[in-house]
Amino acid sequence: MYLRITHMGPIARRYFVKNGFDGSMTMLGIIVGSWVISVDRPEIIVTAGLGACLAMGISGLFGAYMTERAERKRDLKDLEDAMITNLEDTVLTDASSFVSFYAAVVDGGSPILTAVISLVPFALALGRFIAIWDAYILSFILTLITLFTLGMYLGRIAKENVLIYGVQTLAAGIITVAIALVLGAI
Repeated sequence: MYLRITHMGPIARRYFVKNGFDGSMTMLGIIVGSWVISVDRPEIIVTAGLGACLAMGISGLFGAYMTERAERKRDLKDLEDAMITNLEDTVLTDASSFVSFYAAVVDGGSPILTAVISLVPFALALGRFIAIWDAYILSFILTLITLFTLGMYLGRIAKENVLIYGVQTLAAGIITVAIALVLGAI
């Protein structure tokens, strides 16, 4: 009900996809950079990745919460002024508080989720279940699949060709890999 009252659904979708994309792309940069300089210790990649994950998650959590809370408070004050009434202790106030927290969880959780997907192969390498070089390949594949899936989701939201959207987000990942490889060769 709170999401409907506040029209938060589309905003949360944007937060989820945008920050999920950021999480995947950040990890892609870390992974390609590590591969270029031949990092052969999975704990380095896992630690750097988790550090980036944590930073993106905390940034998203606090940034979204403070931003949404400020926007929602302003909207409530504008509505109170227009209605010439106090809206404290109403469903509108409760909904506003809830969606600020909801937005923060989506915004902070999304990059963590997508980044962790990219790190799973390195956790397996850390446990000596797979070789580090296999972890690189598997992580590239998982990250590109994640990007493609996020694009398909956007295509579904837009009610357009999901494959075209998937290919567009996949292309962003491939361009990132290519640029990182070129920079690594310099």
